[in-house]
Amino acid sequence: MKLNIALLPGDGIGPEVIGQAVKVVDAVAAKFGHEVNWTFGLTGAAAIDAVGEPYPDETHAVCMAADAVLFGAIGHPRYDNDPKAPVRPEQGLLKMRKKLGLFANVRPTFTFPSLIDNSPLKRERIEGTDLVILRELTGGIYFGERGRKDNGDTAFDTCTYTREEVQRLAKLGFEMAMNRRKKLCCVDKANVLESSRLWRETVQDMEKDYPEVAVSYEFVDAVAMRLVQWPSAYDVLITENLFGDILTDEASVISGSMGLMPSSSIGVHTSLFEPIHGSYPQAAGKDIANPLATVLSAAMMFEDAFGLKEEAELIRAVVNKSLAEGIVTEDLAGKNKAYKTSEVGDWLATNIGQPNLIVT
Repeated sequence: MKLNIALLPGDGIGPEVIGQAVKVVDAVAAKFGHEVNWTFGLTGAAAIDAVGEPYPDETHAVCMAADAVLFGAIGHPRYDNDPKAPVRPEQGLLKMRKKLGLFANVRPTFTFPSLIDNSPLKRERIEGTDLVILRELTGGIYFGERGRKDNGDTAFDTCTYTREEVQRLAKLGFEMAMNRRKKLCCVDKANVLESSRLWRETVQDMEKDYPEVAVSYEFVDAVAMRLVQWPSAYDVLITENLFGDILTDEASVISGSMGLMPSSSIGVHTSLFEPIHGSYPQAAGKDIANPLATVLSAAMMFEDAFGLKEEAELIRAVVNKSLAEGIVTEDLAGKNKAYKTSEVGDWLATNIGQPNLIVT
């Protein structure tokens, strides 16, 4: 099979972790006889530095021509510390989501048996956790009308949703729940926000089309609490852009490290696969960042973009093996030896070809 993949390393540790995912993808492709065509694109601060635009037209053309996009991270401290910067790396991320129609961010949260005691939460609270949060990506407060008035002393950001936007995400959530444990939670703030009342009303109208799915409706503040109290109670959660941004980061630490969780963004034109940890500029260039989230994002890419489940399961198996054998970076090593980012990538790629690797 020919795999046309757009490669967008981005900023901070993005290039380092993406480099390890490329090693693993190439190793899997060699093992199964696939041909990978990588096409590079600039994004974020790196693109601003090069061409003055965080998501250039050339990069968009690369993404549109690809079957999938493997993405690193966007962000740089010099923009974080300058609220008046006219062009920001994050503008490129929002533009990319809008132009590619990336309407649903899919973030799984699960635990690894060998790392369950690394979690800040007690073992008995998180054992059995296997949930997915579906976050709407192209609407809401991040894309609404915003501005200043009263000589700049008053600021406003508007949260706007259409019924069609809610239906599109909810449909994906219902379908995902049907293939899992048949439980769906709609997360909103319907006691206060009109946009949330539209979410709740729309999902309620769709329930009849999925009679096998048990649907619950919870306020976002209650879900934020329950995610640390009883995360295993959840299966599939759907929510709007801002709430999803916050809840997915909260859920990510259940596993023990933000460097472990993959994600995908389902698009109208193509889909994008990325780690959830951001650009982590403090670690950039030090060869210490955890590449496993990016590698597991590549596994999601094989399965969801190309329908290659065996290849995806092989990647997950080699990641589990690396965790069990302690081939990990400093965030997971504790008192044991910490491996470099590049060393973990080399180990994963080498072990992809081992005949005794067990896929479960």
